[in-house]
Amino acid sequence: MATSQTAARYTEASIKSLDWREHIRLRPGMYIGKLGDGSSADDGIYVLLKETIDNSIDEFMMGYGRVIEVKVTKHSAQVRDYGRGIPLGKVYDCVARINTGGKYDSEVFQKSIGLNGIGSKAVNALSRYFKVQAIRDGKTKIQEFEYGILKKDHKITKTSEKNGTLIYFEPDPEIFKNFQFRLDFIENQIKNYVYLNAGLTIVLNGQRFQSKHGLLDLLTDKLEEGAARYPIIHLKGKDIEIALTHTNQYGEDYYSFVNGQFTPQGGTHQAAFREGVIKTIREFYKKNFEAMDIRASIAGAIAVRIQEPVFESQTKTKLGSTHMAPDGPTVRNFVVEFIKTELDNYLHKHPETAELLLKKIQQSEKERKELAGIKKLANERAKKASLHNKKLRDCRIHYNDTKNDRRFETTLFITEGDSASGSITKARDVQTQAVFSLRGKPLNCFGLSKKVVYQNEEFNLLQHALNIENGLEGLRYNNVVIATDADVDGMHIRLLLMTFFLQFFPDLVRQGHVYILETPLFRVRNKQKTIYCYSEEEKQKAREQLGKGVEITRFKGLGEISPDEFRRFIREDIRLEPLVLDKKMQIQKLLSYYMGKNTQDRQEFIIDNLRVEKDLVMDESA
Repeated sequence: MATSQTAARYTEASIKSLDWREHIRLRPGMYIGKLGDGSSADDGIYVLLKETIDNSIDEFMMGYGRVIEVKVTKHSAQVRDYGRGIPLGKVYDCVARINTGGKYDSEVFQKSIGLNGIGSKAVNALSRYFKVQAIRDGKTKIQEFEYGILKKDHKITKTSEKNGTLIYFEPDPEIFKNFQFRLDFIENQIKNYVYLNAGLTIVLNGQRFQSKHGLLDLLTDKLEEGAARYPIIHLKGKDIEIALTHTNQYGEDYYSFVNGQFTPQGGTHQAAFREGVIKTIREFYKKNFEAMDIRASIAGAIAVRIQEPVFESQTKTKLGSTHMAPDGPTVRNFVVEFIKTELDNYLHKHPETAELLLKKIQQSEKERKELAGIKKLANERAKKASLHNKKLRDCRIHYNDTKNDRRFETTLFITEGDSASGSITKARDVQTQAVFSLRGKPLNCFGLSKKVVYQNEEFNLLQHALNIENGLEGLRYNNVVIATDADVDGMHIRLLLMTFFLQFFPDLVRQGHVYILETPLFRVRNKQKTIYCYSEEEKQKAREQLGKGVEITRFKGLGEISPDEFRRFIREDIRLEPLVLDKKMQIQKLLSYYMGKNTQDRQEFIIDNLRVEKDLVMDESA
């Protein structure tokens, strides 16, 4: 019988025991979340860098080393701190032996970023090349690894260098396909570290970062000039710090931290922060405001320090701890009580701020009531449309399926026209990739109120497909990808969609969910090989590589690319350009410039930067 034969094959030889390195390389997602190519802030290569810097931050928190030097190229990273340095006899153990590390001693690292001692081992195992150098009391020890295997063990030698640890690593390109480090994401990481650690200086590729006022600096840096409706409220206590204000933008914007660790998915501390603000404001004004009216347009930051924090994954993006310490108060009670006391005191002492805050809540309440009738009709239409929504070809797994390992892969492609959506629909992975098809150019919504989201059928269906009407908690796709042709019309549609997201759902952009799909402009091939090129430069290189007799095809639109070809461009070889917001890119000024009424400045900009096909041909011959 088949059953007995199967049972017979289950012997001692069937049981495989993987060593630490093999296990990390076989299941990297367990340790660093998704892999990615560096186009998203939560891609694995940034987790590797974070795990390396975390160890240096822990040294700083213990009072050792006020400067951390970080050097990053496209494909490598180096971190040098001036802490105590790894004990020279334990260098191998700390980077290549699981369950070894100083963080198991809770007296030494009471409120460390991580307690499991896996971080540096994961960096080592997932790197093509990894070098560790410990400098301690005039002596130094260096070890070099490849894919987690020790390749060169240097003898201990004398040195005049200052105490500390240096880690250099090159992520494995076989695991992180087509990866490259992006400095804008790393700069954000570095800023978060200095906001949370007063007195710390981090030098990134020669640029110094430090902060005097913690979360006040963070919120000031994140907000556009003049966006705050009242001065930022900044409150500090033992093991907690908060900052908050209201802005003129839609949505809620939160930055939460635990023991200096950024938690982009929030957790118990962020939930308590939101609850505490609502309770305090209701009690202060003695009015039972709707929670959504209080939270509308809020910008807030919270940092707590917890003993032995429990996160929902190794990547520590969401706090799961219910208590501040094993025998301490709950996170919820600690945060809510702090806010109720300190925020109430602040509002009593600053009546002008309290007045401005009240006006903002009343404005949100008025807007919500004005929208109520329109929303009801629009949502009824959306429900009917969703039953036979031809615009959306949905996938089976969604980002809010929190127990599914593939949730981070979920993608919604927003396409123009039937030909482009047809190619993507046929080529997509039906498990994780969905397609939303536009009916021509969407409305330019710059300067319009949120009514337009409900009055415009296409926008209303899009927000329902994404499930972001009331915030990002139920977001159905991790990646929202604008997939338009690389021609004038395609660029215009791209701008109109970017305007929609930036105007009404800026937190979707801020949290790194919106991308532009890069598709090849040229196909260069001979009888033996085909190369797809995304730029003139790549086309020239491909032509030189393949030699004479090559055939060059210029793709003018996504519809010209066959589904078989398209499959690789939206799966294994996908190239995404993230829509990144930083301090220099102020949303209202940006939208006003590109999407407002025509101005002389914009006309001159377009004329100065316009390049047509003829120019490209001239460039080739130059």
